[in-house]
Amino acid sequence: MFDAVATVRQSVAAHVGRAIVGKEEVASLAVISLLCGGHMLIDDVPGTGKTVLAKAFARALSLEFRRVQCVPDMLPSDLVGVNFFDLKQSEFRFIPGPVFTNILLVDEINRAMPKTQAGLLECMEEHQVSLDGVTYPLREPFMVIATQNPVEAKGTFELPEAQLDRFLLKTPMGYPTHEESLELLSRRLPPRREEAEPLPAPANSACVAAARAELEQVYVHPDLLDYAAQICEATRTARDVALGASPRAMIALVQVAQGWAALQGRDWTLPDDVKRAAVPVLAHRLVFRNDFFRQSGQGEELVRAVLDATPVPSEDIDFGAG
Repeated sequence: MFDAVATVRQSVAAHVGRAIVGKEEVASLAVISLLCGGHMLIDDVPGTGKTVLAKAFARALSLEFRRVQCVPDMLPSDLVGVNFFDLKQSEFRFIPGPVFTNILLVDEINRAMPKTQAGLLECMEEHQVSLDGVTYPLREPFMVIATQNPVEAKGTFELPEAQLDRFLLKTPMGYPTHEESLELLSRRLPPRREEAEPLPAPANSACVAAARAELEQVYVHPDLLDYAAQICEATRTARDVALGASPRAMIALVQVAQGWAALQGRDWTLPDDVKRAAVPVLAHRLVFRNDFFRQSGQGEELVRAVLDATPVPSEDIDFGAG
């Protein structure tokens, strides 16, 4: 049933797996984010492969890729574009910025000033740019993959809650295991694997559009909708939480659960799909009364505690019966 989803998943797995070792989970989250029409925030230290993954992801889907390196003196026009006066034509002309692409890598987004960060809000939510009273639609598919370094504070500006809520998912890359480290080192020695094993042909934008349509057909049982709602509502009443999961987060939780089901070849969701989606979807959206809790990773622990405390729908329910 999910031929297009399988094609996208296999293409991404092959190309990302060639470029970076052992990041199947992150690659799958990137696929789900794209198919859900969302955006992804990768939060990890330098050198873990964030940029490499984003490039390989775009290459696997034959999508246009652009990269923006954020710095404190960057302006919103450096992202969205600018109107300039053409003396030869005696008129203003719009020069599109790097957001007019398919996959936009915003590297070290927390190094940009809040004004520049805010320039991405409309792009991420409405997939358009408004400038001087004119609205310019972005290309489809459009996805922002943003990165940030969690251990560096100098010259950085923490993303506000409104910006974080625009990201469908947040995930770390993580260090490789010992076995993965050995594989990574061996790839740097001749003969290199890419020279011996040709990559399969990448997918394309038409395949992505078809996969998005397939994802919408994944059935979600009413009891699972109630389960997702209970999880989000529990985050709003949790201790030390000033602001829990928003309605946008609740919708995102169900969408990502559908994505996990589709990647497994199922046209129905299970409670495990919701559980698997909960931490990357909800943890970064929680606002604590004390900033220490967010910085110390308490968001992930709180979401896991909520999952443990929320009753799971009965196993006797036929989740595939729509």
